Amino acid sequence: MHTHTVVNVVAAPEGLDVLTTDAPLTEAVERWVTPADPEGADEVRDLGTLAGTTAVRAWAEQADRIPPVLHTHAPTGERVDEVEYHPAYHHLMEVAVGRGLTAEPWTRPPGQGAHARRAAGFVVWSQVEAGHLCPVSMTYAAAPALAAEPALAARWLPGLASRAYDPVLRPMADKPGLTVGMGMTEKQGGSDVRANTTTAVATPGGPVQGDTYRLTGHKWFCSAPMSDAFLVLARTAAGIGCFLVPRVVDDGARNVIRLQRLKDKLGNRSNASSEIELDGTWAVRVGDEGHGIRTILGMVASTRLDCVLGSTATMRAALVRAVHHARHRRAFGALLVDQPLMRNVLADLALESEAATVLAMRLAHAVDAGEDDLVRLGVALGKFWVCKRTAPMVAEALECLGGNGYVEENGLARLYREAPLNSIWEGSGNVNALDVVRALTREPSPLAALGKELALARGHDAVLDLAIDDCEGAAAVALDPAAPWSARRLVERLTLTLQAALLVRHSPGVVADTFVASRLGGDHGMTFGTLGSGVGATAARQLIDRALPA
Repeated sequence: MHTHTVVNVVAAPEGLDVLTTDAPLTEAVERWVTPADPEGADEVRDLGTLAGTTAVRAWAEQADRIPPVLHTHAPTGERVDEVEYHPAYHHLMEVAVGRGLTAEPWTRPPGQGAHARRAAGFVVWSQVEAGHLCPVSMTYAAAPALAAEPALAARWLPGLASRAYDPVLRPMADKPGLTVGMGMTEKQGGSDVRANTTTAVATPGGPVQGDTYRLTGHKWFCSAPMSDAFLVLARTAAGIGCFLVPRVVDDGARNVIRLQRLKDKLGNRSNASSEIELDGTWAVRVGDEGHGIRTILGMVASTRLDCVLGSTATMRAALVRAVHHARHRRAFGALLVDQPLMRNVLADLALESEAATVLAMRLAHAVDAGEDDLVRLGVALGKFWVCKRTAPMVAEALECLGGNGYVEENGLARLYREAPLNSIWEGSGNVNALDVVRALTREPSPLAALGKELALARGHDAVLDLAIDDCEGAAAVALDPAAPWSARRLVERLTLTLQAALLVRHSPGVVADTFVASRLGGDHGMTFGTLGSGVGATAARQLIDRALPA
């Protein structure tokens, strides 16, 4: 019947090169990766091509629609505590690990752009499917935490940095590659990890090398339970300690890690998040006893950077889908992209995405450059703001597709379920905002590092110069007794100023000027799509075309 003829319905883009169609990310690779590691830059380009293929997109769909299954017991009754994944999950993991997205950068000499290369690859591959990158991220982040125990790091780091993916549970000495999960959160504490009740009792000897302990307790969230080891916090006589808990101990026996259930989550469904019981579980101490939180913070800083990168990827994927749809969908006698109000929305979304991309990649470059103070403050700023902006941005992109965006088959629904995660994981918005306040008050070097970065953009715009002036007084604001009340507002202003300064230096004038006017100059409303009249039709078209070449 002629009524079944399908017209004016837009399919998702196929075969889109994820890197080369993303001008801000491509420019970041050319700026911070290619000069030091041209082969690494080529590798990211190859990954961008692979990420757009039909086969890879099918893996993502399968991994998300067919979630992991927990098997607590074998058919004969023995306890096994294993998670079964769809083969598509393992295909995704093979690529992520095989392209060096785990701990490899920590084994490379400084100045080679290894962290920026990995960051670009992480943004590219996250746009395929985000859930499987949870264990990838934790494996990357485990390296700086293990550095607190050099002998332990020397033993584990080669496997964590390996490009071989091996999902089979067996002793680490028998595996070509390793992954790491983490278990900090307990039901009574959440982000307040000092409220942990899991206990650690020193127990010399046994099947684990190092200063060994037995752990007993309940972890409310343990990510990626099929990992080869976990970094766990537990209470010792001296206070909270950090411990490495192997899944299989050196003599080949399974460690006592009881998987109670898998969490039924809003999104991130391909990734198994578990609830576990530890009952006399073997562990080896990482760092000084009683200083576990300080030790684990080395891991948290890196996972927070990945939160920024992952949210940047989610924003970018949503933007691409919205622009593609608007270029092919007709309504009210014209293509959506040719209608002024839709151009306002798309241009505004493009600004948000580019600002996130440039900030995320600058922070990764700062890790390469050893700019520890900028990393400390900048990652907390980015974790708060970029992750928090992702959910409303994806919602707006979804609305560009209307009802077609709300159904699962178009992909935006999966992005929308994923969007809030990074704002929650590794400390909610409040936790990160208060971390910024503490960083500003404890020592002057983080704010000085931020000020140095902002100063490079002075003189471009009077509005930006005033915002930079305001940032210089951030320490005084943070010392005010009312600082906790206004912490979010302070962090928002600092991050927007940093994003504006980076865009002024690294993006076309139309991007930087529109961002400064809208985000700092007040020429913007309360929702996306409220850019002021000063953004003309030509500028809006330039912003959209830069976001996704026609």
